[in-house]
Amino acid sequence: MGGVAMSIVLITGSAGLVGSDAAAFFCERGYAVVGLDNDMRRYFFGEAASTRWQRDRLLSAYSNYVHHDVDVRDRRAVDAIFGEYSSDIALVIHTAAQPSHDWAARDPVTDFTVNANGTLNLLECTRCFCPEAVFIFTSTNKVYGDRPNRLPLIELETRWEIDPSHPYQPGIDESMSVDDARHSLFGASKLAADVLVQEYGRYFGMKTACFRAGCITGPNHSGAELHGFLSYLMKCVVMGARYTVFGYKGKQVRDNIHSYDLVNAFFHFFRAPRPGEVYNIGGGRFSNCSMLEAIAECEDLAGRKLSWRYAESNRIGDHIWWISDVGKFRAHFAEWNLTYDLRGTLLEILERNGSRWTGGVTG
Repeated sequence: MGGVAMSIVLITGSAGLVGSDAAAFFCERGYAVVGLDNDMRRYFFGEAASTRWQRDRLLSAYSNYVHHDVDVRDRRAVDAIFGEYSSDIALVIHTAAQPSHDWAARDPVTDFTVNANGTLNLLECTRCFCPEAVFIFTSTNKVYGDRPNRLPLIELETRWEIDPSHPYQPGIDESMSVDDARHSLFGASKLAADVLVQEYGRYFGMKTACFRAGCITGPNHSGAELHGFLSYLMKCVVMGARYTVFGYKGKQVRDNIHSYDLVNAFFHFFRAPRPGEVYNIGGGRFSNCSMLEAIAECEDLAGRKLSWRYAESNRIGDHIWWISDVGKFRAHFAEWNLTYDLRGTLLEILERNGSRWTGGVTG
């Protein structure tokens, strides 16, 4: 499917990390991109996490980008947008979300209505106005709850690792159960949305996919303490702000996927979609780190030491070790590859944001 003039890509959360990279990706390939984003990230995490700068950058850089300041919970407003573009919409990329399990516990109703009800609104609009469109949902590994913490883990000097003989040694695949686990309220709301996306694919035959990501990162992230691990960590190093490591001796492991690599995976699925698919997606064994390893890497790149403290209590429902097995997606889309390793990602975050954080650049 080429960049035909009337092919529209509708992206929710279009000023966020994944949404803005998706908007740029498809604009540069000749698609008309319709973005929905009402800067809820500022409401969730404060002024410093506002995505307004990304919205302005997209509007300035791409004449084929249109922005709508719309809340995905507002069914009437979402209906009106889908009605305007109708069957010209070829792809819906749903990235808008309340993304923090800490925040969700403060206001479960807002968390659930944004993550679950908002997703239902978008699925129903897609079914009614553009049923042939591909629908991609940015899900999360938190749908598995804390079940990964029951894996046989070994404590090493700077990280936890899985027993090398375990089937999940290459990473955790989609066979892991989502049942009988503590999910966090955020994990529960995202799981509700995830199951809805699968069901619209299987029940209605729509071309839907859930991409269950671990840590998504990149220079477009408006990192905040409660969300945006690598971006916020590098920001603290550069600005001399104090950082808190929560539990697990700082040895908890995450794989990290650059938002470009994730959006490129979306693009591959868009060109050869399948109904009701689920993929674990992340940096896998190619790009992962513990907290201690990430701190050391940031310090090395920035040439500064981080001021940090350790809090014994881990975050509720947090994973001790998560590395994604991307084998299923690779089996379906053999041409897709990860291109950003951890150091390359951190370096780009530093180079693109360092002066903005310290006041040298405003956008």
